[in-house]
Order: sequence, then C-alpha cells, then structure tokens
Amino acid sequence: MDARRALRHLLTTHATLARAFDRDALRAIEAAVVSCNAEHVGEVCFAVEGALHSAALLRNQSPRERALEVFAQLRVWDTEHNNGVLIYVLFADRAVEIVADRAVHARVGAREWEAICGAMQEAFARGAYRDGAVNGIQAVGQHLKRHYPVVGPGSGALKCAHYSA
Repeated sequence: MDARRALRHLLTTHATLARAFDRDALRAIEAAVVSCNAEHVGEVCFAVEGALHSAALLRNQSPRERALEVFAQLRVWDTEHNNGVLIYVLFADRAVEIVADRAVHARVGAREWEAICGAMQEAFARGAYRDGAVNGIQAVGQHLKRHYPVVGPGSGALKCAHYSA
C-alpha cells in the first residue's frame, strides 16, 4: 500500500469533497445528466466518491476497479441496448474513469473515453469541477446521441447521479 495515497484518502473528508463539488455544481451535474439522457436511448450516470474505504485501500484497489464495482452496484449495465455509461470520479486520487457497457464501448472505443477522462482531469486540475463534469457528461452524451438517438416520445430522460464522501 502506498502511504501517500492512503494519507490522501484518509484526509479527504465530506467537507473537502463538498468544497469541490458544491451544491451548485451538483445541481448543474444532475441537470446535465437529465438533459443528456433526454437526447438518446442510452443511460449516462455520474458518480463521485471522495475516498476509498480502508479495506479497499489495504487491498490497493485502483480507481478503475472501483469504477467497475460502482458500475455494477448502480446497475448501469441494465439497459435495453447495453449502452449504459458511467463517469466515475475518485476525488482523493484525482482520477476519472469511464466504464461503458459492451455495445456502446464497441461503437465508441477506449481512445474516445480516455480523451474525455483526460479533458475532465485537466479541468479538475484547474479547480473547474463543475465545468469539467458537465463537459464530460455532454461529451459522452454526444457519442450516445450519435449511436443511440431518441426514436420516439418517452425514449430518453433516465436520471442517474450518485455522490458519496
């Protein structure tokens, strides 16, 4: 276990996370998810966690591994067309992961997801948490809109946002 990483996780409190993702940022993120999901028949979910629990730190769980767990816990995979996408932020590690269900991943590919993650991480490094998250949601939404457009009334508008200290 990396002692510096463990210290970062132990020192990342709910208040730390709330300063970065304040009430206005969370409202903007939720609105972006709702708006995005109204434009396609996929499902975009956004989850941010402040830090890993001690057991996960002890086993040196990576942000990617945690993102895969959250993807399953939130049942993002449970879409008709296998086109759910999770944007996962692990604040203590300053990590952004995108986990895409198999059908949408096959159409978009790892390079595109990595580019979106990189852009979000750059925004977060500047302290632009709200804008980075909203822009990331919109970028994922553009891919879903291209590959899974809304075909009739009531097809989109699923809502999925999760926040945890």
